[in-house]
Amino acid sequence: MIEEMRLRDLGVIADATLPIGRGFTAITGETGAGKTMVVTGLGLLLGQRADSGAVRKGAAQAAVEGVWLVPEEGVVAARVREAGGDVEPVGGGSAELYLGRTVSSEGRGRATVGGRTAPAGVLADLADDLVVVHGQSDQLRLKSSSAQRDALDRFGGEPVGAARTAYRAAWDVWRRLDAELTTLTADRDERAREAERLRAAIAEIEAVAPVAGEEEELARRAERLANAEDLRVAAVTAHAALSSEDGSPDVVTLLAEARRALERISGSDEALAEIGALVTDLGYRATDASDALSGYLADLDESGPHELAAVDERRGVIAGLVRAHGSVDAAISLLETGSARLVELDDDGDRLQRLETQRDAAAAELDAAAEALTAARREAAERLSAAVTEELHALALPDARLSVDVAPATPAGHGRDEVAILLAPHPGADPRPVSRGASGGELSRVMLAIEVVIAGVDPVPTFVFDEVDAGIGGAAAIEVGRRLARLAESSQVIAVTHLAQVAAFAGNHLTVVKGNDGAVTASSVRRLDGAEREAEMARLLSGLSDSDAALTHARELLETGRSR
Repeated sequence: MIEEMRLRDLGVIADATLPIGRGFTAITGETGAGKTMVVTGLGLLLGQRADSGAVRKGAAQAAVEGVWLVPEEGVVAARVREAGGDVEPVGGGSAELYLGRTVSSEGRGRATVGGRTAPAGVLADLADDLVVVHGQSDQLRLKSSSAQRDALDRFGGEPVGAARTAYRAAWDVWRRLDAELTTLTADRDERAREAERLRAAIAEIEAVAPVAGEEEELARRAERLANAEDLRVAAVTAHAALSSEDGSPDVVTLLAEARRALERISGSDEALAEIGALVTDLGYRATDASDALSGYLADLDESGPHELAAVDERRGVIAGLVRAHGSVDAAISLLETGSARLVELDDDGDRLQRLETQRDAAAAELDAAAEALTAARREAAERLSAAVTEELHALALPDARLSVDVAPATPAGHGRDEVAILLAPHPGADPRPVSRGASGGELSRVMLAIEVVIAGVDPVPTFVFDEVDAGIGGAAAIEVGRRLARLAESSQVIAVTHLAQVAAFAGNHLTVVKGNDGAVTASSVRRLDGAEREAEMARLLSGLSDSDAALTHARELLETGRSR
């Protein structure tokens, strides 16, 4: 419930505070005084797009602030806290929520939620749980099939809601399977080509059988084999120097002689004994080196030109894999992962059959869910038709008959139903869609009747009606006022109106007063009571606030409203 709103520099309103509160609040005022700015300001607080053109001429920015009374715990309070704000407890499980919005003349805006700056989208998130706004554009929306379907679903309550949820779940499953099957079927030829390419690549890699790091090892072997003769000469020379087989002096023999010479006298001096040990070690090392060179030369003798050719051939094969796959590691990786992919591709036939079976089963479940949703909607349509028709009779359309038709339609996420609200305004008239057959006044009353009926099963905290009485007058206007007052028994109702017959039923009457200082026109808002309210009602009736006849009529209307 909105407790209070404050508007500053919005349109022609310089600074106005609107005390609203519970029940039915009527907002009246002269043409051009800025009544619609109240709805515009409320729209800003509900996250609607900001327009710099709404800033009052000469002002830097427009500002709107609102105080809502909301449950201390619930979806609204949770969303506010999620955005970083908070609500202020006032007792009895209720709390106050402060919302704000500013719009600069350059088009920049700022929103506050629960005392914290927040994106305007947070205001929009809160809107559905705070207010339902009906203006001329909303009456036009009532002409759309989707708006009519939504109205029926709201009235249908839990039975329709549960059936719609079940249908949506079945629809999502069917859509997913159908899309997967469609994609798989459309890509079948490409997937077959991919399988052939993958099969050939795997066969090539398996034939080569590459090993990680093989490129580097082959490069080292090729380098060694290409320089085999130079390596042999060096190894032979070194081996002859270390250990000669023709009796000429060599390192091993000389070291052995040195060791024996030192051993004979080493007992006389420890220092010489240590040197002897070192020479002995060198002898062992020289012998090991000589043996290693012998083995190296034997290996070189076994490696010939044929091995170099084999290595070069292997390097060429590996280079082919690198060109095809980027690297040896990539080829090995493809061998590891490609087999699984090939199994998947080769399974397309069986997979298609499985998907078709699953989709057929999902389609059967979808059909059942659609039939259940249609049945729930048709049952709700009968009740809604009867209830709204009764309301229309009370709204000065005594012979009108409204019916809600639920017909088959193209399957979609909301069901397989096309909902049409039909109106027969008088006996003998064929029911026609309200989108084509209802006048502006009739459409206003149909919309109000639907909201009154739906509010009985799906209450909304606050309704705002912007000239819902457009196109009507007289007895019809009185009944509109009476129905707004009835709606206010379960919800807060705010109505911008130009009819005294409607305003008479409000428990709270605010007027937008236009002033002019000679340079700038500005408006303010004042709560009316007593003689002031009678004068405003007289002005609404006749254009004259001091007409005796109009004042008498105004008092009669106010008495009618009080005795409702």
